Amino acid sequence: MKEYHHLTPALVEELKGIVGEKYVYTDKDKLIPYEKDEGVEREYFHLPEAVVLPETAEQTAAVMKLANRERIPVVPRGAGTGLEFGAVTNNFGGIILSTERMNRILEFDADKMYMVVEPGVITAELQALAKSKGLLYAGDPCSGDSCFIGGNAATNAGGNRAVKYGTTRDQIYAIEVVTPTGEIARFGGRLKKVTAGYPLEKIIIGSEGTLGIITKLTLKLVPLPKYTVDILAVFPTVESALSLVTALPKAGIEPTCLECMDNAVIRVVEQYLDEKQPYSDNGNYMVIQLDGKSEDDVDDMCVAVDEICRAQGALEIFVADADKVWNARKAFTEASAAECPVAAMEDFVVPPDMLEKLLIELERIGQAQGVQFRGVSHAGDGNLHLDVLRRGFTADEEAAKIEAFEDAACAAVYALGGKISGEHGIGQKRKALFAKYEDPAALALMKAVKKAFDPNLILNPGKVFDMEE
Repeated sequence: MKEYHHLTPALVEELKGIVGEKYVYTDKDKLIPYEKDEGVEREYFHLPEAVVLPETAEQTAAVMKLANRERIPVVPRGAGTGLEFGAVTNNFGGIILSTERMNRILEFDADKMYMVVEPGVITAELQALAKSKGLLYAGDPCSGDSCFIGGNAATNAGGNRAVKYGTTRDQIYAIEVVTPTGEIARFGGRLKKVTAGYPLEKIIIGSEGTLGIITKLTLKLVPLPKYTVDILAVFPTVESALSLVTALPKAGIEPTCLECMDNAVIRVVEQYLDEKQPYSDNGNYMVIQLDGKSEDDVDDMCVAVDEICRAQGALEIFVADADKVWNARKAFTEASAAECPVAAMEDFVVPPDMLEKLLIELERIGQAQGVQFRGVSHAGDGNLHLDVLRRGFTADEEAAKIEAFEDAACAAVYALGGKISGEHGIGQKRKALFAKYEDPAALALMKAVKKAFDPNLILNPGKVFDMEE
């Protein structure tokens, strides 16, 4: 394992000379907010030795050059809204490099439909700007009100609209990156097609801050849909609701969002919001968002969706109050934690047509092992968010129970052609299971890429997978 060094008072002074004295934190009170992300497992909480807040790519590069010279780990961090402790230091120690001061929208071109932004811009802010100009930034993570666009890129964040528009990677033309050795590089371009070498921007996006620090992004914009409708389809069973995953595309219907909530989730959300939900006694929801260029276009889709839902056994289909239905869907995480402490959060993804089989298999595993859970899914893209509950076992049993459940669940996911994560990434928490179930040849190539980008292995070490000398 790589040997790392620690910060000295002299190096702290050197960092202050790069970014300014007030932008290097070493006091414990200022470090505490950076010891965790939104994950729940306290074993991953870890205070950094310092937090450094550069304002420019040049300052970021200077910090990385110092870190390489001294062999000090650097962990890039956005808003800290992740769930896998990928933006937190570990036993290697080192520096948190926060992008929160790099928060400007540098360029916006409504005619050419793109914008250039720094990584610390809150996603909802750039969405609002695009909307005000009649355009859409289609990336839509559920934490959009608080997460940074740079973190979205680092984790290739998904969200509700991914079924139609794709993940964050699909919204980016180009990125500026500070490499682990301190060079400023530019990858990609505002192009429709390119075959000039390797698409390095595609590798950086989704690498969880292990290959480079994104300091600028050129984002794609699309026309804002003129008409949008949200439909709530209520089904007697989860299985009948999930039949829409294949039935709608087969009929030529491309929903913007296709979100599934089972009855247990609906009841928990209803209790948390203290607001009656339709058919909460026995219903299972599929939330369907459609958009189109004309009112007639959307009306035709609504008629087709109604017919398909009824053919699949729906109890009721109606146009929903958008604010109410999305408030209920997005309240899942908070509602689940309020009703019962959450021991672990999973983020599995399978081919969409395999989602029903996965749920059946997970239910079997949970019953066999005495582990209870609840979940919601971005059903249109096969992504299941699962909360494993602190219920049904003692505190002494918890670690072993959760580990056994996660292992069996991952085996089921990979057997169905899936992956351990669809959105949240690997970080620190999932790397052992990732190493166990990912293709060994693929893992070896990933490690070779990491070594090529980061020869001293100082950028976010201990994340995604372990590296040997």
